[in-house]
Amino acid sequence: MWSLTWSYSEAVRIDRTRLHDTVLAGVVAVASVVLFVLYDPGHLAAGGLPVEGVRPPDVVGAALVVLACVPVAARRRWPLAALCAGLAPEAVLTAAGYGSGVPGLAGMVLLYSVASHRGLAMALGGLAAALAAYAFGAATGPALAASFTDHVMVVVVLVAVWGAGRSLRLRRAYLEELKDRAARLERAHAADTRAARAEERSRIARELHDVVAHHVSVMIVQAAAARRVLATDQELAGEALSAIEQTGRMAMAEMRNIVGVLRTDARAELGPQPGVQDLPALVEQMREAGLPTRLLVEGEPRPLPAGVDLAAYRLVQEGLTNALRHAGAGAEAVVTVRHKPRELDVRVEDDGKGAPDPPMRSGHGLVGIRERVALYGGILSIGPLPGGGFEVRARFPLEDGQ
Repeated sequence: MWSLTWSYSEAVRIDRTRLHDTVLAGVVAVASVVLFVLYDPGHLAAGGLPVEGVRPPDVVGAALVVLACVPVAARRRWPLAALCAGLAPEAVLTAAGYGSGVPGLAGMVLLYSVASHRGLAMALGGLAAALAAYAFGAATGPALAASFTDHVMVVVVLVAVWGAGRSLRLRRAYLEELKDRAARLERAHAADTRAARAEERSRIARELHDVVAHHVSVMIVQAAAARRVLATDQELAGEALSAIEQTGRMAMAEMRNIVGVLRTDARAELGPQPGVQDLPALVEQMREAGLPTRLLVEGEPRPLPAGVDLAAYRLVQEGLTNALRHAGAGAEAVVTVRHKPRELDVRVEDDGKGAPDPPMRSGHGLVGIRERVALYGGILSIGPLPGGGFEVRARFPLEDGQ
């Protein structure tokens, strides 16, 4: 449908162009005939110009004038051919003694059209043809008293008309280049916007998953424990329910922070993102949820880039959440953080037998961890350990002084 609409619009534009050129040809023909009639030997003699050999205007000469103007109707479709077709009757007019050899209006219009609608080589060919036609007329026409200055002025006029056409063509090409450049910039901006939105959606999805999956997994484990001991040990069941309530409150607080950032009509209550310094609290939470967890810190801790700090925390969070869900009863998890001179090494491993459905371990959380680690140029390894258990490990490169 769009193609048909475009074709129709293009056809209408072409028809209008041809109509305009046809009207212009008629106007130029009328003006040329008027000038031809005024170019009478009597008028020239009254003005003090010699008229030897000049033929008075007649029907044949007027017909040649009109014939020279007809090609103007095709000046945009076939500019060079129209110029040559228009120069031929003018040359015959001059050779027959009807004029002084100066190109008429039609010749200048056609020369301008060639210069403004064709390339440089064809435009130079049109200029050469116009100059050659004038030279032929000056050499074979009636012997009027034309001085060298008169010939120079005619050449200057022809070159000026040609230059005006070239200037218009160059300006048109410059404007087209500006439009094309603007279109390319607009497309690039749209692509950048789409990429930024996709990246932002991915980042929000990672944050939501890390917050929801971790807290919900802890709540599920605690609820299962409360259900098992509800009938035999109500005090322990109450502690598990209190832990569920606390975990739910923490999840809601983090969800509010994330949603608050997305709101444009209210300021979010911003707070520091969790990092490596918050791992002891995370490990303690996993212990309360029923997963024996140890935290080992090697090397001298030092300030980390905010992105790496958050990515390391989320990696440990996801690794412990997977261990809680899949490692099985009696499993133990170990979190190891090694601070090296130019690297941060973070490892989460468990010694569990694993769930009967291993593919459960490769969910959205690990995909998000891969994206986080890759974002900061790290190396991630995920997989089972040779002696049993599962490991999630990432090594983040650090610059000097970090």
